Amino acid sequence: MIDLSALRPRFPTLAKKVYLSSGSYGLLSTDVEKAYHAYLADRIAHGADWGDWLGRYEEIRKSVACLINSTADEVALPSSVSAGINAIASALSFSEGRDKVVLSNFEFPTSAQIWHAQAPRGARIEHVSEGQDGYIPVEHFAELIDDRTKIVSISHVCYRNGAKLEVEKIVEIAKRQGALVILDCYQSIGTEVVDVKKLGVDFAVGGMMKYLLGSAGLGFLYVREGLLTDLLPTASGWYAQTDFGAMDIFANTPSPTARRFEAGTPAFPVLYAVEAGLNIIHEVGASAIGSYLQDLTGRCIDRLSGAGWHVVTPRSDRRRGPMVAIRSKDADQLVAKLAERDIVTSCRDGNVRAGFHFYNNDVDVDRLIAALELNSELRA
Repeated sequence: MIDLSALRPRFPTLAKKVYLSSGSYGLLSTDVEKAYHAYLADRIAHGADWGDWLGRYEEIRKSVACLINSTADEVALPSSVSAGINAIASALSFSEGRDKVVLSNFEFPTSAQIWHAQAPRGARIEHVSEGQDGYIPVEHFAELIDDRTKIVSISHVCYRNGAKLEVEKIVEIAKRQGALVILDCYQSIGTEVVDVKKLGVDFAVGGMMKYLLGSAGLGFLYVREGLLTDLLPTASGWYAQTDFGAMDIFANTPSPTARRFEAGTPAFPVLYAVEAGLNIIHEVGASAIGSYLQDLTGRCIDRLSGAGWHVVTPRSDRRRGPMVAIRSKDADQLVAKLAERDIVTSCRDGNVRAGFHFYNNDVDVDRLIAALELNSELRA
């Protein structure tokens, strides 16, 4: 197994800070920093190098496919998760007895908002609510998914509390009813194995700026091969065409691959950063990262609970991702207090979020808990 401690120097911020905000933005590595400099050097040297840029674009597509166990033809690279979900939504009709969209209450706002935006097109939105313990059990999905359900939207890991849904069981329910499933794995991809074939989802979306250690400006969209010829997005662009070099203004000729869900010119500087970030994840290995983080976050939760802090993230290994969410009387103030001690966190929904990655360790946990104890008056 790779020595994770040996990788910490590649993240210079760690020399001064405890960085626990990877669920907001992954930590900058020297690899990504060099990649940005390489883009600038190439711009100065060549002015424009479309061949190289498009080559990087396709290498990223292959890299993502390898990471999620799909083919490259099943991967689109939209500018964001929002763009990817919008492209999928534009390809669906909400009629002929299939008008229901089932959303979990763990969804990130952009996902829920996009599906609610389909209401004028005939979509009928229903939400799957939490149980008394704050978790959404599989049974709640079974109660809402029926033969009128067009698509089920689920977040692998909830951005508010770090809870992880039991995706395979939910997919099984949806398939029995003939419904599609779209998985938002933004808060899990890069921290554990996300195998879209094993999970059985029809679509999956994620982005490069968090646990994949790249940058904002590029996302990914997986579309199951069997759906590629059936779904025609009305949100489109020149990169979605079979031959985007044809410059045809008289027709829309969508690619037979997942590229049909793309749109315009990608942000070329971001490609350099994304490629460097993905290379780190492949170097370490998603399986190794997952095992390490499961142990580290488990120890963190146990210590926090022992110290009297209310951890809203489930303790069960199969029900949590890389984030540990801590309830507070004033989460904004507590995040600020932690920042004064060079501990970077974030907050959502009254919870302080500690987003761990492989570059974190038990010393970081020690410092987090010590700083929390100094602000025990903010304990919920």
